[in-house]
Amino acid sequence: MIVLDGLTKQFGDKRAVDGLSVMIRPGLVTGFLGPNGAGKTSTMRMVLGLDQPTAGTAHIGGQPYADLAMPLRTVGALLDPRTGMPGQRARSHLLGMARSNGIASRRVDEVLAEVGLAEMGGRRIGTFSLGMRQRLGIAAALLGEPEVLLFDEPVNGLDPDGVAWIRKLMRSQAAEGRTVFVSSHLMSEMQSTADHLIVIGRGQLIADDSIDNVISGSALNSITVRSPQAGALRSALAAAGLTVHPTGDGDRAGYGPDATPSLAVTDGTLEQVGAIAFAHGLQLNELSVKRASLEQAYEELTGSSVEYSSATPSKGNPS
Repeated sequence: MIVLDGLTKQFGDKRAVDGLSVMIRPGLVTGFLGPNGAGKTSTMRMVLGLDQPTAGTAHIGGQPYADLAMPLRTVGALLDPRTGMPGQRARSHLLGMARSNGIASRRVDEVLAEVGLAEMGGRRIGTFSLGMRQRLGIAAALLGEPEVLLFDEPVNGLDPDGVAWIRKLMRSQAAEGRTVFVSSHLMSEMQSTADHLIVIGRGQLIADDSIDNVISGSALNSITVRSPQAGALRSALAAAGLTVHPTGDGDRAGYGPDATPSLAVTDGTLEQVGAIAFAHGLQLNELSVKRASLEQAYEELTGSSVEYSSATPSKGNPS
C-alpha cells in the first residue's frame, strides 16, 4: 500500500505537487492521470525517495522508501526505460541489482523469461530498442517479487503484442494482491486496465474514485431514444422531470429514408424512459445508453487544469 499525506513539492516559485493526500490500495490497478506538468512524475519520484518532499509524507507499507532495508523486495519501479549502462549486458545488470538486495541469481533468469528477453541476457543494453529497454526495466521492477509496483508510461515503445502483455501483467499482479500504481497518457489503455483512478491537475487532487464512477460522472452520458412520435415523447419525458434534447437531423445518418427523430435524455434510466413511453402508448424504435469514454470524462475533469495547451491554427494558416 502507498499512502500520501499532504505531499507537497516546491521548485522555486512553482508548486509541482500541492498537498496531495491519497491511499493507493493493494489488489487494484490504480491509474494515475493528469495533464503534462500536473505533478505525476514528481509524485512518483517522491514515493521512491528520489526527490525530497517540501512538506508531507509518502510511505510504502508504512515506511518511507529510504527506510526499507531491501527496497527491491518491497517495491519495484519503472520510471525511465533508460536502465543500466549501454555497455553492460542485460543479465549482468539485473544480477548486480539482485545481489545488492539478497535476491537469488536464478530469479534473474526467471524475470528475463517473464518479460520475453530470455535469449537477450547476453546482449549489451546499448543495442536494445526502446521496447526491449522497457521490458528490461519491467524485469528489474519484478526482480524482488515486490508487494508494490510503480510504472510511469509502461507501454512506451512497445508493439501491440507488448501492450497487451503489459496490460495482462499489471492485472495479474493486482489479482495476486499487489499494489499496482501506473501513470499513463493513453486513456484507451487505462480504460482497459485500471480499476481505480487518481486524477491530478496543477499538483492538486481532482478525482480519487473507481474508473466506473469517473466515467459515470461525465455529462456526456445519455440515453438515446428514437420514436416516430418524438414530439409527444419529448413532452412526456419533460413532464416527468427528465432533461431531453433533440439530437438534430445529422444524427439520422445511416438510418435510411424511414429514419426516426432522435432524442437525448441526459438523466433518468432506460427503465424510466421505457415506462414513460409505454404509459403514453408511444412507439420506440431505439432505446439505448450512450456512455462517455474515459478520454471524454478525463477531458471534462481536467479542462481547467491544462497547463500546456496548443493554439488552434486559424483557417488559411496551416503553419
